[in-house]
Amino acid sequence: MTAAAALEDRTADITAPDPSRTVIRAYVYVLDPTPAQVEALRSHCGAQRFAYNWALSQVKANLDQRTAERSYGVPDAELTPSMSWSAYRLRKFWNTVKNDVAVAPETGKVWWPENSKEAYSSGIANCAAALSNWSDARSGKRKGSMGFPRFRSKRAVLSCRFTTGSFGLVTDGGDRRHVQLPRIGAIRTCESTRKLARKTIAGTARIRSATVSYRRGRWQVSFSVETTLPARALPPTATCASAVADGGVDGSVVGVDVGVKHLAVLSTGEMIDNPKHTRKHAKVLRRLQRRASRQIGPDRLTGQEPSQRWLRTQDQIRAVHTRTADARRDHLHKLTTRLVRDVGTVVVEDLNVTGMTRSGGAYKRGLNRALRDAALAEIRRQLTYKTEWTGTRLHVADRWYPSSKTCSNCQVVKAKLPLNVRVFTCDSCGFRADRDHNAALNLAALAAVVDGGASSASCGRDVKDARQKPTIRPAIRRADGIAAGTPHSGERGRGNPAAHAECTKQHSG
Repeated sequence: MTAAAALEDRTADITAPDPSRTVIRAYVYVLDPTPAQVEALRSHCGAQRFAYNWALSQVKANLDQRTAERSYGVPDAELTPSMSWSAYRLRKFWNTVKNDVAVAPETGKVWWPENSKEAYSSGIANCAAALSNWSDARSGKRKGSMGFPRFRSKRAVLSCRFTTGSFGLVTDGGDRRHVQLPRIGAIRTCESTRKLARKTIAGTARIRSATVSYRRGRWQVSFSVETTLPARALPPTATCASAVADGGVDGSVVGVDVGVKHLAVLSTGEMIDNPKHTRKHAKVLRRLQRRASRQIGPDRLTGQEPSQRWLRTQDQIRAVHTRTADARRDHLHKLTTRLVRDVGTVVVEDLNVTGMTRSGGAYKRGLNRALRDAALAEIRRQLTYKTEWTGTRLHVADRWYPSSKTCSNCQVVKAKLPLNVRVFTCDSCGFRADRDHNAALNLAALAAVVDGGASSASCGRDVKDARQKPTIRPAIRRADGIAAGTPHSGERGRGNPAAHAECTKQHSG
């Protein structure tokens, strides 16, 4: 497979879609409920949790019964009939027994009518989805491992979803400060809903569902909105020649090399510093956690209840984590939004961040912490959906493409480039540049391979070839007879610890 075909195959599913299609967006508003509304919100969240646990208990009891019968030697034809896991069947079963299970044990009063039916339907639907994911993971239809669903505790995150009924924005009389939820009524918001209201009134957006949750000490509602993407004329794509000329690229194509020292280095030469949000709040967090260790916390073995001071300290710790996460999220959103608005094509690397932080021991603990704080995978995730919204092209370079080791001037690949070497120096042509900027230039040049149909000598082997047994290639020699290193030969294949460490070093900088 040629370099152009390999990259085009990997980017076929994420290139810019038709700008006239519709997408699903989330609009989140912080709520300012009254005390009575807070109780109603908690009741609905508890109702959803109750329905989830009830549905899971029914399915689990059926599975356990069939397993026990098999252990007794009962033939399969005589086993207890299996129970359907579909949301429709579980919801139908719930309607037949809800008057018997949703009863207060002290008074015998049926309490399910106090909440909207959507609370129970969404809980049952969530259970059906969890069971389906577990089943698909066991059969291989779903990637990754998925354990059997667990019962939800009262201490879990409070959440309730509404898909039918009277929910949405309150727009009567020009009101832009209230949202409507079933059985709860109009709840005031802490911010204006004008932006979404204009779209719903104009008919360019439709609210499909509403999810209310309690996070970071605040109630919030998230509307799932179906909206139409506006058309956008894409700027012309840069050529491979313009990508390497004068150390910069055309403004319509930008290669982005992410790392720890600099959060992102663009092929235009711009270097975006890593704010290191965790380090900024580490001193305060360390002080609060030491204080909590000296206070009386909960103990499940002895049944000891936590002290009020311990609870207040935990609230302060959660507040620090919230500020850190919000600052990180805000910075990443501003960065990715600027990228997709200013350029027509963005080229990034396919980094295995999970594998980069999976092992290493104590000597690599600091690097792992820095990689998690940088949230490199979040940058890729945001770019993926934001490029679809704006019509910008997104190309993802091959995971094994040696962008840092390749000279952006002559396309010769260095044999080794340690992480502590921050300046790239080509042994063949003498080209010198910051290693991250050099990698970004190589990424930008890859866009011309797909969009322009040209071939590039800098492109390594495709993923399948890189995972095969490494082969030894002769060193590339120029006219002056200087050995300039070997091409990328897939030495970082799977199952090789040394190769994994080399991959981590290359992409973390």
